[in-house]
Amino acid sequence: MASIGSTISIGAVHEQTIKEAQVFSTATTTTHRHGKQLDAGALFVLKSKGSWWHSGFHLTTSIVAPPLLSLPFAFASLGWTAGVISLVVGAIVTFYSYNLISLVLEHHAELGNRHLRFRDMAYDILGPKWGKYYVGPIQFMVCYGAVVGNILLGGQCLKAIYILWNPNGTMKLYEFVIIFGILMLILAQIPSFHSLRHINLLSLILCLLYSACATAASIYIGRSSKGPHKNYSLSNNDETRIFGIFNAMAIIATTFGNGIIPEIQATLAPPVKGKMFKGLCVCYAVVTVTFFSVAVSGYWAFGNEAGGLILNNFLNEDGNPLVPRWFIMMTNIFTILQLSAVAVVYLQPTNEVLERAFSNPKSGEFSARNVIPRLVSRSMSVILATTIAAMLPFFGDINAMIGAFGFLPLDFVLPVVFFNLTFKPSKRSPIFWLNSTIAVVFSAVGVTAAVAAVRQISLDAKTYKLFANV
Repeated sequence: MASIGSTISIGAVHEQTIKEAQVFSTATTTTHRHGKQLDAGALFVLKSKGSWWHSGFHLTTSIVAPPLLSLPFAFASLGWTAGVISLVVGAIVTFYSYNLISLVLEHHAELGNRHLRFRDMAYDILGPKWGKYYVGPIQFMVCYGAVVGNILLGGQCLKAIYILWNPNGTMKLYEFVIIFGILMLILAQIPSFHSLRHINLLSLILCLLYSACATAASIYIGRSSKGPHKNYSLSNNDETRIFGIFNAMAIIATTFGNGIIPEIQATLAPPVKGKMFKGLCVCYAVVTVTFFSVAVSGYWAFGNEAGGLILNNFLNEDGNPLVPRWFIMMTNIFTILQLSAVAVVYLQPTNEVLERAFSNPKSGEFSARNVIPRLVSRSMSVILATTIAAMLPFFGDINAMIGAFGFLPLDFVLPVVFFNLTFKPSKRSPIFWLNSTIAVVFSAVGVTAAVAAVRQISLDAKTYKLFANV
């Protein structure tokens, strides 16, 4: 909290400048509020109408998602001490980084230049080429990759329910992926990010429910005689252990990843000052409860046998459930429902790009001129994501690489760089060196995690098969 206080005090240095810009700021904010000078993507998708509660719902959905069910698997490569430390560091650094990027956005908004998109920030702070050729493409790749990954995971959860009740069933994974894709086809038509506020409140409740179910099931199995023998030892092979550590760190970093902080802050009604910090507090209260309970209970129950998705450990080697069937089905249903909310949140950057390209800001949002291109373009976007998910059931490996190249720079490195370039803290100040250290350390982590992800892809390449039923 001392660091956060320091950032706020630095912002106070600019108070006089902000006061001098007040007239200009008010005029510009009014202009933005009425939609003038805004493209169709900003005007229709990134409506600035939300409260800090709504930002909390959006943040929670974008961070506390079903990939947290892979945290016990990450612990299996790290062990107890390194696992807990990595989880704590991930929570502290991302909360700090997200708060920094929010302060930078607030600062520019008070000066009359409110950034609504990540690439707008990069364009203004780092320069046009950074925004156009690095941050914009990286964010789009990360967010669209998250959509594909969530559709695939949704299909896998649907298949798990099907196999549980019909072990000899003949339906293939790609069929379940298509079923989930149809649900996404409907949800994708929700017009704006702000329109998702009620869905994301339900999403917050759902993530608490399936995390509680996963924790309860892990404790039940861990205490029963049906559970596996607990083994917390790490691999004896140095290469496997080292790359396992890098891969685990990428999993944890990606689990805490967001990549759309500016777009979430864009949904807030002006003035925005202080609202995102309250939303982050709501989000990280849920993060603390869910991440730590699932990670600790799952690793305690299954040790180094914890699967890539802890729900898979609720069945024994013969496919028989270790907890009641209805309980596994209920947990999967909660997970599926939240996956749909997470996927539609990460569709928003894509929707914004499509809206900007095909809609006319001078026509009404629900005029035929804008509704028809919106329906067609968003449908094609979801159909493409569903096709990729069905074709590449090993997309998780690819997503790990995307996370290493995308989430780590967007969520760990760029926020501290933006803050230092915007507020220019003294090179003798602790905050300058803290931010510089975070940027260097997590850039190195990103590189090593990317190498580990590429290695994993090469190892699994021999099992790749289009439309495989895994």
